Amino acid sequence: MSNLLNLVEFFILVALGLLAFGIQVWAFADCVRTPPATFERVYKRNKTFWTAMTGGASFFGFLYIIGPITNLTVPPMGMMMLLTLGGVTAAGVYLADVRPALVQIRGRGKGGQNRGSSW
Repeated sequence: MSNLLNLVEFFILVALGLLAFGIQVWAFADCVRTPPATFERVYKRNKTFWTAMTGGASFFGFLYIIGPITNLTVPPMGMMMLLTLGGVTAAGVYLADVRPALVQIRGRGKGGQNRGSSW
């Protein structure tokens, strides 16, 4: 019974790690393809800062994923998990605060997705 619980815990933590890694890579990819001048126009730090934050977040998310896959043990609840949580938080701040401002400046945020909708 204990082995089954360990296996379930392993798959849950790896699935959550993969979800966090996907968010981190999404934020990093969006940051890399945005021109530096756009960051300056929205007064949200600069591209170097956000590239370093999202790139570091993606790096630690990758380390969290690759660790348990290579050892096939339960991911540690220590420093790697804290770094991953911090990384997904930084990526979340980028995606929730910085990216909408950048999208609006780039001209994609004008509501063109729902043309003809009453909402």
